[in-house]
Amino acid sequence: MSALHPIISVTGSSGAGTTSVRNTFEQIFRRESVTAVYIEGDAFHSMDRATMRKAMAAEPTLSHFGERANLLAELEAVFRSYAESGRGRTRHYIHDRSDAERWGGAPGTFSAWEEFAEESDLLFYEGLHGAVHNERLNIAQYADLKIGVVPVINLEWIQKLHRDRATRGYSTEAVTDVILRRMPDYVNVICPQFTNTDINFQRIPTVDTSNPFIARWIPTADESMVVIRFRDPKGIDFPYLISMIAGSFMSRANSVVIPGGKLDLAMQLILTPMILQLVERRRRLL
Repeated sequence: MSALHPIISVTGSSGAGTTSVRNTFEQIFRRESVTAVYIEGDAFHSMDRATMRKAMAAEPTLSHFGERANLLAELEAVFRSYAESGRGRTRHYIHDRSDAERWGGAPGTFSAWEEFAEESDLLFYEGLHGAVHNERLNIAQYADLKIGVVPVINLEWIQKLHRDRATRGYSTEAVTDVILRRMPDYVNVICPQFTNTDINFQRIPTVDTSNPFIARWIPTADESMVVIRFRDPKGIDFPYLISMIAGSFMSRANSVVIPGGKLDLAMQLILTPMILQLVERRRRLL
């Protein structure tokens, strides 16, 4: 952790909604005139698309959820470098033609490594591994604010099935194979990170998702609730949050439940003062 060079880490599994969470952070940064540098988690995959496909054919349990398919030691080094000096580097994974036009290179490959801008208020990471802590790695120690974003597992599978079939042309069987391949890494790498996070946002459907593999649509925000868990509830003004978010209530001493459609409002109310505290602490030291 670094008072002068703070890091915010948003960690979620594939299809959990971390991209929409990033949009909320960007709104806060823009409104509060905060200059951020960004790391996208897939920039630290260790293999391009073609190489990964060959590797997966040879190793049935290899997945992007695990350590072997990612440059996690390098990611930890970038976090450490930024915390110490405000410097570091990243690149971009090129998903499609739009990314190819923006970053150069073919879909399924990476852009060149680039150094961060010299002046920034904080580093923002969004990906799969921003709170990893095990006997080999401790990425979590460098993040000043760690956010977990995860739906309950059946909802996560529904979101992945619909996204991959609609945008990537995969069959239900192909997506199911990916889900099964990822399960060991999901259990051993993804889930433990949510113990290390400061705040977790977990979306829960209020409609039947018993068989995610035949679900015809993704439950809407109005058909969902979100559980917000604070690892350390000290200093959180729960009565204020309950009064500001209609339909919310406390389920435990460190947890608030809100209607799904109020997630953006809740994040604005909770995260804005936390971000400002990090930035103001930095600016006092300059």
